[in-house]
Amino acid sequence: MANNAGGGLSHEKIETSNFLMIVLILLVLLVGGLVEIVPLFFQKSTTEPVKGLQPYTALQLAGRDIYTREGCYNCHSQMIRPFRAETLRYGHYSVAGEFVYDHPFQWGSKRTGPDLHRVGGKYSDQWQRDHLNNPRDLVPESNMPAYPWLLKNAVDADTMPAHMRALRTVGVPYTDEQITRSVAELQGKTEVDAVIAYLQVLGTLVK
Repeated sequence: MANNAGGGLSHEKIETSNFLMIVLILLVLLVGGLVEIVPLFFQKSTTEPVKGLQPYTALQLAGRDIYTREGCYNCHSQMIRPFRAETLRYGHYSVAGEFVYDHPFQWGSKRTGPDLHRVGGKYSDQWQRDHLNNPRDLVPESNMPAYPWLLKNAVDADTMPAHMRALRTVGVPYTDEQITRSVAELQGKTEVDAVIAYLQVLGTLVK
């Protein structure tokens, strides 16, 4: 057998060194990730908003924060995949341009509960309110927990300007006027008002 006198990387050296194996795996993942991800930053379909897209209002943004806080994304996906079974059930598949102002994305493939991407306008505000208060009043077989505290808790309005300014630094085109009036917009609103406002805008631009 030929002797590996050159001292280079042999299979034996790699396979018998945990540290070296980890380093090389991470290097491969890094290169592969860069090759897959970097081009997306230069494609218009992934970086430009769809026609008519506007940043969330202060109330919708507060609702999105509550939606995230309560872990709704653990059961409800907000990404319809471009497969026939998905589009027949939920509607037009999701496109990246609908979510350029979302930080972070709420995409996922979880299907414990119905997909919420095209839920906007599907039900009335009162239906959404009753459903969040006790889902089984409207859907007896539902295993979704109730969220009665959302009807009582007031929205935290004071933190919204800082939140919107932070989003503006990453590209969300909020104006000074929108940021300034955000506190007044949230005065007297409950958390359920905010969540409903968020749900009612989902998926309303692409049919």
